[in-house]
Amino acid sequence: MTKKKKEKQNTTTKNSKSKKKKNDISIKSDKEIKLKDEEISKTNEELLAIEKDKNLRLFAEFENYRKRTSKERIELFSTANKDIMTVLLPILDNFERSIKANNYKDSDGPVLIYKQLQSELEKKGLTSIEDPIGKILDTDFHEAITNIPAPKKSDQGKIIDVIEKGYLLGDKVLRYAKVVVANKE
Repeated sequence: MTKKKKEKQNTTTKNSKSKKKKNDISIKSDKEIKLKDEEISKTNEELLAIEKDKNLRLFAEFENYRKRTSKERIELFSTANKDIMTVLLPILDNFERSIKANNYKDSDGPVLIYKQLQSELEKKGLTSIEDPIGKILDTDFHEAITNIPAPKKSDQGKIIDVIEKGYLLGDKVLRYAKVVVANKE
């Protein structure tokens, strides 16, 4: 072979080798690109799942916050008058004592003022605890001040007298009824 032929053959062999390498590289790079795309798409999917989870948790947290604040607001409105009501209870007691002591009629001024004050307070949620005389002591609503011997066996453990009326503001006890209880033997 001549020099030129050898050179030509060498260059051809080199070219084919380089083409093969290029094809191998392109095949490898295509595979690598596909793998990288899959990794990226997986990470994107994972990132999307993470963001969805964060969003869901944030939404749930906001819902809990909204429910809690609305519940607190309702409780605040129902007990907002607690301080003023507590101050007015002795005044109601004094009105009742005055009416009983002076034997006022329903048409007399103090009785009318008492009824008006009582009706306005009832509009704001104040209610008196029902008369407990003859009932068993309920410590959720009554406070036993003293115990006395039971006049009858049937009165044992029951409330004999009410010293001070009890009041509720909404469903909560504002003032416990102060009562006298008959002893059990």
